[in-house]
Amino acid sequence: MDIATIVGVISAFGLVLMAIFMGGGLSMFINVPALMIVVGGTMGVTMINYPLKEVLGVLKVVRKALFTRTTAVKELIERFMNFANKTRREGILALESELKGVQDEFLKKGVQLSIDGLEPQEIKDILDTEVDFIKSRHNLGAEVFTTMGTFAPAMGMIGTLIGLVQMLQSMDDPSTIGPAMAIALLTTFYGSIMANIMCMPVAGKLKTRSKEEMLTKEMTIQGILSLSNGDNPRVLEQKLLAFIPPNQRESA
Repeated sequence: MDIATIVGVISAFGLVLMAIFMGGGLSMFINVPALMIVVGGTMGVTMINYPLKEVLGVLKVVRKALFTRTTAVKELIERFMNFANKTRREGILALESELKGVQDEFLKKGVQLSIDGLEPQEIKDILDTEVDFIKSRHNLGAEVFTTMGTFAPAMGMIGTLIGLVQMLQSMDDPSTIGPAMAIALLTTFYGSIMANIMCMPVAGKLKTRSKEEMLTKEMTIQGILSLSNGDNPRVLEQKLLAFIPPNQRESA
């Protein structure tokens, strides 16, 4: 998990909890019926909106996006420079020994296709198809969390209406007004927390991580095609540097 995610989680939840404790304690903000309405209701309508397989599959996408380190651009360029120099000296078949130390399955697959002698256009078509499906899975993950962020406040409003109805029907019994009002207010609170501190930020992080991964995938494809075409290592480097901003190219 990157530092921005850690700081964001700590600051968002920490400041809310601090304000709660300063105002009287956490116990008054815990209400099981309200949690059932918001959390259970949000998950339920999300599963109505998407197949169960896709909802469960999103958890894997989130784990990979938040906890898997994206390959650094500089590291990727250096790896391709090493590949290109070795290819120039010994031929592309010599890269087979280098694949044992490669953890990136996408990179390993592309280099193996080059070693196997496929034409550059065929390699590009295969890898582009894989990138399209990776992008589709990432978009689905972000979409599911955006949907949950949309439904959570709505379920909170439903809970608020339930609490108000219960309160109005029991105005003659003062002892029941408090619990009913708690449901009315806390469901809106839970819905806002779930949407704005959990679901929507996760959706945004998934979109950002997807963009970062797509950049490395496009760079990887370009590097593999250059290897297949037998480009000079310096030419390959310039092609890869074109993917990053000019002010970062010297450090790459």
